[in-house]
Amino acid sequence: MCGFCGFTGNVKDRENVIIDMMNRIVHRGPDSAGTHSDKNITLGFRRLSIIDLDNGSQPMYNKDKSIVIVFNGEIYNYRELREQLIEKGYEFATHSDTETLLHLYEDKGEDMLNDLRGMFAFVIYELKNKKLFAARDFFGIKPFYYGQFDGSLVFGSEIKSFLDFPKFQKQLNTVALENYLTFQYSVLEETFFKGVYKLMPGHCMTYKDGKIKIRRYFQPKFEPEEAGLQDSIKKVEDVMKDSVLAHKVSDVEVGSFLSSGVDSSYVAATFNGDKTFTVGFDYEKYNEIGYAEALSEKVGIDNYSKIITTREYWDALSNVQYHMDEPLADPSAIALYFVSRLASKHVKVALSGEGADEFFGGYNIYKEPMDLGIMTAIPKPIRKLMANICRAMPFKVKGMNYIIRSSMDLEERFIGNAKMFSEKERAEILKNPTGKYDHKEITKPYYDFTKGLDPVTRMQFIDLNLWMVGDILLKADKMSMANSLEVRVPFLDKKVFDVARKIPADYRVNRRATKYVFRMAAKDYLPEEVANKKKLGFPVPIRVWLKEDKYYARVKHAFNSEGAKKYFNTDKIMKYLDDHRAGKADNSRKIWTIYMFLVWYDRFFGEEKAA
Repeated sequence: MCGFCGFTGNVKDRENVIIDMMNRIVHRGPDSAGTHSDKNITLGFRRLSIIDLDNGSQPMYNKDKSIVIVFNGEIYNYRELREQLIEKGYEFATHSDTETLLHLYEDKGEDMLNDLRGMFAFVIYELKNKKLFAARDFFGIKPFYYGQFDGSLVFGSEIKSFLDFPKFQKQLNTVALENYLTFQYSVLEETFFKGVYKLMPGHCMTYKDGKIKIRRYFQPKFEPEEAGLQDSIKKVEDVMKDSVLAHKVSDVEVGSFLSSGVDSSYVAATFNGDKTFTVGFDYEKYNEIGYAEALSEKVGIDNYSKIITTREYWDALSNVQYHMDEPLADPSAIALYFVSRLASKHVKVALSGEGADEFFGGYNIYKEPMDLGIMTAIPKPIRKLMANICRAMPFKVKGMNYIIRSSMDLEERFIGNAKMFSEKERAEILKNPTGKYDHKEITKPYYDFTKGLDPVTRMQFIDLNLWMVGDILLKADKMSMANSLEVRVPFLDKKVFDVARKIPADYRVNRRATKYVFRMAAKDYLPEEVANKKKLGFPVPIRVWLKEDKYYARVKHAFNSEGAKKYFNTDKIMKYLDDHRAGKADNSRKIWTIYMFLVWYDRFFGEEKAA
């Protein structure tokens, strides 16, 4: 919907500072702008008008102007909350969800969060009491960053707005880099910029008298219950119908993204809109446009599509990493950038399928505990011995990785949907490795929380708290807002999760399929071959491109740049590149992880100021 930024304290030339900060995020809200400034707090807001187009401008004040708010997101149950507040005597000057948040805070204070249904990040400031209250939504759909610099609290929807705050000193957090190499995204609370932190999903923050207090107000928890299959299917159908309807609340037209997967196909087939949007590449294996056109025709919707050329893809990398704020090595982020750009030419809001895999058990890796079943019958010491023999062999043969993974406990082998470099590998390629952290340290709190539950549920919980937040949702927000488009995710709804968390593990993942109960529910709306389609992710041909002279040369240049020499042993990373080109190994994802950092680093820390 929008973007905001702000800071506390009586900063010199604060009116111009906040304008500069706002200009950094103009893409999040090109429709209008607003500010609030006094000696205690300065707020800036950029608006993408979605609800109450004429009267929803921010910052917004309550009736006596004792409270002010900046808010990014959508509250899907704001109309019901508004009616309840009117019954209590609150007067409304607008029909916006922003004003509903203001009065709800007046009514319930911090307890307001329990009543909300939606995606949000907001700051509410009590002008008389000089107290700031901020919150981020339940699952991390909308971002929120903050940091303290020379007595000021600085906050915003994007880190890049901090660059124009005079007390902020831009420094690289090398611990974030080290862990990024393993996870492929920024996994720590402290970002790649020293002193800048993420407010984590389901958390809220208060700030008063220079002190920050953060607490968790929402904790997702899987609690599988015994249930019949048909009953579970019916519950999924009902809650998804309700959620898709709720996510269409808007005063502007809503479209939908559409790939070949069951998640976006389900949303596109059920949202009763007129437009879907799809992108693909000029390679048959990497092009989903034909499928999208066929499904759109079947359900009676217009499909708009675009072929992304190889040159367009590579030329967009710098802008994509700039808009991400932190490096992300997921190649599909660039495709999401292009589909968002396509959609923004036709609509202001698009629905998307993020969250279904984490809620309902959709990733293929979730089948691994079943696939390793035969091996786990062998005593663990023997499995460990077999794995060590495989690791010591000078050549690779099929089945080695299976033996190695079977020797590991779940906590050791699964950190989420991507594991790029092991601790040993990243120590070899980094010039000055910190050794902080081992991946098991990062995942331990989530494994501890799910102790006693089945392996699939524990894997889902890891992805729900790490992969989905750091990769899936962040790229959805940043790539869409880079193009002034709001993306809504009907699967990531409190009511949907309340159904999903109770589904028996066998109805989520079994030998027949991943996301089993959801696929059964989808069959009423989709052709059976679509409902049963294996999870693919968004296919991007980077392994092909990295063998081509032009793009091999481009990456080689980056691998020998001053930025690379500062942080990496360039001979080590060049070996990954050369071995891939020679066909000795598929190192494409590891190469891409390093390369995306270097592209990002050049944009933010190169000789020219980030712009």
